[in-house]
Amino acid sequence: MSGVRRQIAYPGPGRAPDATPPRESRPDDGLLTVRAAEGDEEAFAVLVREHAPALVALATRLLGDRTEAEDAVQDAFISAWRRLPEFRRHSSFGTWMYRIVTNRCLNVLRARRPVTSLEAAGEFAAPEYDSPERITEARDAIHGMRRALGDLSAEQRACWVLRELDGHSYEFIAETVGISQEAVRARVFRARRCLTRALGAWR
Repeated sequence: MSGVRRQIAYPGPGRAPDATPPRESRPDDGLLTVRAAEGDEEAFAVLVREHAPALVALATRLLGDRTEAEDAVQDAFISAWRRLPEFRRHSSFGTWMYRIVTNRCLNVLRARRPVTSLEAAGEFAAPEYDSPERITEARDAIHGMRRALGDLSAEQRACWVLRELDGHSYEFIAETVGISQEAVRARVFRARRCLTRALGAWR
């Protein structure tokens, strides 16, 4: 699938309007998935174009780096292409890919100490202050937040992102990450506590 990289690095507004057929004029994901499983690369390309933006956004929130996120999604789509004959459609293709991408990102996080970008969690942007003292205080708080996010374990970060930023249920997160719902709740709780402490400096 040499075209996967081109598909996930999706063009901006200048893309040709007919590059991807409108949703109402193309087959649904279920039919496209069946065709792709039979070896239809064009059907799979449509799925990639449809789902790549959301998956890259998810991976960026998890990894904190756009380039790493695109690499993770690329690897996930390549893996999905190879595994399509195993896909039993117990869930939608999008949900299946969501889980593959999340687990790919978890593997990346486990392999290195996370380097956090606050751009991946925009609600933590520092407020603007006129006072130099408050500006310094806010800058210190930002550094504290960076350290706090970086100190989360891979599972804590994934559970927190999926719950707090993406709004998924504990059941969905448990199935995606491969742990119990109780473990998800514990990891989200610990992540919240860690981040709350970091945020306390500029409240």
